[in-house]
Amino acid sequence: MGSVRVSLKSFQSFLHGGHPAFLTPKHLWRSLQLPSSSRSLCTSDASSNLGSRLAGRKKDSGLTDGQSGIKRNPFTRGRGELWEDENDRRAKKASFPKSVFAAGTAKRTTDMLRKKTDLLSQDKEEQEEREAERRRGTGRMQPPDRPLTTTEWRKLKESMGNPQRFDIQMMGALFTSGAELDIAKSLLTFVAMETGTLSYELLLRYLTLCVSAGHDAEVFEVYDIMRGSFPALDTGASSLFIKAFSRTVRWREAISILNQVKKVFTPSPRNYGDIIEAAVRHGDRATAWSLYDELLEKELNPHPETWEVLFGVRRTEEEESQGVSENEENERLHGILLHMRNNQIYPQQGLATAIKEWFESLKGQNWTGRWTNTTTKGVCRCCGSELESIQLTAEEYQQLKDRVMADIIQGEDVFNKTTPEELERFRTFVKKKPVFDVVVDGLNVANVNKDRSKQSETLLEVVSELERQGLTILVLGRKHMLRPSRSWDKRNMQLIQQKAHCFFTDNISEDDPFLLYATLHSGNHCRFVSRDLMRDHKACLPDGATRRLFFKWQRGHQLVVDGYVAAGRKVRFQSILSYDTIIQTSGDSWHIPYDDTEDRSTYEVPQRWLCVSQKK
Repeated sequence: MGSVRVSLKSFQSFLHGGHPAFLTPKHLWRSLQLPSSSRSLCTSDASSNLGSRLAGRKKDSGLTDGQSGIKRNPFTRGRGELWEDENDRRAKKASFPKSVFAAGTAKRTTDMLRKKTDLLSQDKEEQEEREAERRRGTGRMQPPDRPLTTTEWRKLKESMGNPQRFDIQMMGALFTSGAELDIAKSLLTFVAMETGTLSYELLLRYLTLCVSAGHDAEVFEVYDIMRGSFPALDTGASSLFIKAFSRTVRWREAISILNQVKKVFTPSPRNYGDIIEAAVRHGDRATAWSLYDELLEKELNPHPETWEVLFGVRRTEEEESQGVSENEENERLHGILLHMRNNQIYPQQGLATAIKEWFESLKGQNWTGRWTNTTTKGVCRCCGSELESIQLTAEEYQQLKDRVMADIIQGEDVFNKTTPEELERFRTFVKKKPVFDVVVDGLNVANVNKDRSKQSETLLEVVSELERQGLTILVLGRKHMLRPSRSWDKRNMQLIQQKAHCFFTDNISEDDPFLLYATLHSGNHCRFVSRDLMRDHKACLPDGATRRLFFKWQRGHQLVVDGYVAAGRKVRFQSILSYDTIIQTSGDSWHIPYDDTEDRSTYEVPQRWLCVSQKK
């Protein structure tokens, strides 16, 4: 595509409304000049209102805890109350319980480790060095602060050593620096007069500058010349044209561009979202929902901004009798919430605000939305409703167990991690043992502390704490742990084998498949102790629904040692919440977990909720 070039004749015709008369440099320069005032980027009403909504929003601290109707955690004193006593009291004092799955935990942990290892200062120095290099780089390609004549551009290029891609690099520098459009046009004039052509790549860079700065009239002109000069447009150009056309009165032409794109490749969710926003803004709900359905049929994930537009724009009196009926549209919006639930999608705060305002706008339904959080028992602090349990139903548990056994334990790559003989030996071992209450990843737990000389001591402390809880314990380890060494004290390992059932794999084997097998084989009550987040194993599962089921089971069953382990000091575990973090409804209330931080990793869940309740 970059080798195709537009001729000077076409460029001149484009500049003068189709008259291909030859232009002198002076005339060409005049034709490229812009009015002194430049246009600003257009935004939809829904987007422009977002800032004011966010600025005016106040967080609702919520009401009383509403402790009635709380179900007791099945894993209690009789089987060992791992997270009830001191851990539970500490969690009640905090706004959010400490958990490896809580939003922002990974980011905070990374920052803490960087500070402790003094990497933060090193990173800062490296960042400053990179910034200095960037400044030096932009200094070599520093764009002018005014339009230049052809002679001035030529001198500037010569002063830089006549680089081969001068025009491309300079247009990129103009875009990065946010330069005025008339400077970019003077660069086009220079290139056209010097070479007689304008390359596709240069026009694409110029188009990017026009779209980002909201110069829609110039976008239309570039569209005409590129469509007339090149046999096809690439993904980048098509997306830019769709974006620009969608925010103007010529928005329907973006649909034609989209249809052309579909003949070659699958459009992006952003392409669909731009046109959906335009259709909603212009009152064409039928087109908006038709495109939304097409987006889902192609198994694309809508952008949050698309959902925000669909929730955020209110119907006018004229629209009540046109296109999609209000009841039908409300059903479609409820369908979006269920789609988010089924795919475990957490709206960001802007979208959550649009959802709240949509509920409150429903005529005669008396919905009220408030920002809140939950108690450690899963009771909404705002309305007192009890949230869905994190525990899997018997059907869900069996479904997950079958899939894990088939795709992880017996998967194609399992024998890269162990041998058929060892796996069978482990299965026989498990069948002969009583049902376990907790399975410990021995090597993982032993490395909780950085002091490698105390690995066996660390593991013994954790196992001893579990034994005090009255639990039946399985410790998974590797054979090298049984060889006496500075790290693996013989006496400590003997005590561990007295307190727990133990299975030691070959040193080259991985523990995780054994850990998952033993935990799932023991039943829905059994938990496991490990800091490993099992992301690789979750990825082995065949579909999104099963992966989400695995993540739900994991959050309800994984114990993570909280802090450091030391002799004589009580071993603590991070809280396991009793409720599921997922969009849910009871008919007259909706509870929507929303993402109020940019630090949430994909395996973490939000800690804030939108509670929407209906007064009857």
